[in-house]
Amino acid sequence: MFYGILAAIVAAIVGLDQLTKALTVANVPMHEHLGSVLGIFHITHTENSGAIWGILQGQTWLFVVIMVLFLAVLVVMIWRKWLTKKFEWICLAFIAGGGIGNMIDRLAYGKVTDMIKFDFVEFPVFNVADCFITVGCFALLIYILFFDRSKKKPSPPQE
Repeated sequence: MFYGILAAIVAAIVGLDQLTKALTVANVPMHEHLGSVLGIFHITHTENSGAIWGILQGQTWLFVVIMVLFLAVLVVMIWRKWLTKKFEWICLAFIAGGGIGNMIDRLAYGKVTDMIKFDFVEFPVFNVADCFITVGCFALLIYILFFDRSKKKPSPPQE
């Protein structure tokens, strides 16, 4: 049952990502932008064949291989039941959904459509998939570092 919920989360993220990219391509000319949303960000239309800040431009297959390996590791983790906390699985579903959304673009077009640009800080344009990847990674890291007591080993007694 829980794996079905995780699959639905991944599918919803991929669907939302692909919908926002399609709407951007259809309604916002390349390098144009729409007005600011609450003074926080605006919608613009760019494409990127690399990663954040344009690094690794044109390395489509590298990103696809990394994503396929990540998904293979997830399958092994599910099969071996390596993770027991639902929160960890939800974080990984966020990362997988975002990764699959971007992988679809890379395989279909050789680049990723980006559309969200912060107004208050200089930061690269990104997309919905990137948001889920970032939130999933950040939440998992914070959880593991500060909240997952099951993996922390007690210190040996001092003599």
